[in-house]
Amino acid sequence: MRILLVYPKYPDSFWSLKYALNFIDKKAAYPPLGLLTVASMLPENWEKKLVDLNVKRLDDDELKWADYVFISAMAIQKDSTDEVIARCRESGKKVVAGGPLFTSEPEKYQEVDHLILDEAEITLPDFIKDLEEGSPKQIYSSQNRPDLSLTPVPDLDLINMEDYASMSIQYSRGCPYDCEFCDITYLYGRKPRLKPLEVFLDELNAIYQRGWRGAVFIVDDNFIGNKQRIKKEVLPALINWMKEHKHPFSFITEASINLADDEQLLEMMREAGFKNVFIGIETPSEEGLIECSKFHNVSKDLIACVKKIQNYGMQVSGGFIVGFDSDTPAIFEKQINFIQQSGIVTAMVSLLNAPKGTKLFKRLNEENRLLPDFSGNNTDFNLNFVPKMEYQKLLEGYKSVVTKIYDPSSYYKRILEFFNEFKPAKNSSNIRMLRLYYLKAFFKAMFYLGIIERGRTHYWKLLIKTLFKYPRFLPQAITFAIYGFHFRKVFEYNFKNVKSWTG
Repeated sequence: MRILLVYPKYPDSFWSLKYALNFIDKKAAYPPLGLLTVASMLPENWEKKLVDLNVKRLDDDELKWADYVFISAMAIQKDSTDEVIARCRESGKKVVAGGPLFTSEPEKYQEVDHLILDEAEITLPDFIKDLEEGSPKQIYSSQNRPDLSLTPVPDLDLINMEDYASMSIQYSRGCPYDCEFCDITYLYGRKPRLKPLEVFLDELNAIYQRGWRGAVFIVDDNFIGNKQRIKKEVLPALINWMKEHKHPFSFITEASINLADDEQLLEMMREAGFKNVFIGIETPSEEGLIECSKFHNVSKDLIACVKKIQNYGMQVSGGFIVGFDSDTPAIFEKQINFIQQSGIVTAMVSLLNAPKGTKLFKRLNEENRLLPDFSGNNTDFNLNFVPKMEYQKLLEGYKSVVTKIYDPSSYYKRILEFFNEFKPAKNSSNIRMLRLYYLKAFFKAMFYLGIIERGRTHYWKLLIKTLFKYPRFLPQAITFAIYGFHFRKVFEYNFKNVKSWTG
């Protein structure tokens, strides 16, 4: 059996990092971890190839070679997914599809030959068995949650690591919280399931042994969902592993704001090499937090929490949302002020949307407020529901937020505010790694950001102030400046292509 695994393309968005990657000659931010894991679940005697459309085009010869085309995708990849399925149908190739996009809306993909829904550790083996017996069904689904000890080490031999800015790894699935707008609990449950420590370390070793040195994204939706296991088992082992291997990686992950409540946890994460944590802050409005059931953010000094995490050497990337029913026009200025004061450099502000399966989707459906076409891209100015705020005001307010926070003057001030709080662990190996990693980007940044872009004066001020006050952070300053360039380009494109400013 010849299997072609295809990962659809991301549109321009926060997470694509398209314009930033050009500075470091990388083609994509992260590899397709789900498909690489699925590849390891297939029979050893099957031939496998993988095409990541974020890295290269899908050639006709590759389609001709395949007996089956496996596709995994999220909602934001829908347009590219539809194009791949259409090409497969034209070529007469059978499609096997899974992942969040298909699990959430299988009824929209009746033309797909085989839908492997929910989690592949349970549903994929049944499909393979039926396929080998000559009687595969169209839909395979299960409400059971698999034991993650069943998850194999991803087949990293199917990719060229040099195409990517970071490697990816997963330790847990599920989140103990149940935010109204989030589909993670719908897809993976509220009880975090964790891989055995030896499996997690095997995956780290696989990345290391293939020569990777650099960023590793632990893709858990809430890495600290089970704090006790993280503190007693995972982080001590990770600290030892990093010391033994001379600190080859820096870690990125996602967590909840209560990370700031546990100083022991913060110190251990710093020692283990965590440099960036994404936190869903959503809104400085208590009414908005209560409305969306984000109770663990309520009654907290959120800015103090952010700064405390920064004090332990971790950059906080923040998720923010506008468009809650309780939002008034005052929310836009509140969001701007919060972001600027917090020193959150990478502030990902989105319009509220309602993914299928969420409590928000069910509520809006009951209120007859749902609209078609959920894109999964919260930066493209499209809503899949009728907001309480007048549509034009919401779009204009959202535009004002992203325009202000990514204006070079505001953005570079925020970088300096972050450096004022940032206290990373001193590790010479990582410092050398970072200097080599950004060498190529340095000269491109000097040209594009220091000469071409309109905010060049602010760029030079940032570098000069960083050089004199925080010389150790100069690589980070250049990196952040490049990220800012990416975010401005994304929104410039979206401003030009928004379907309607009048609703």
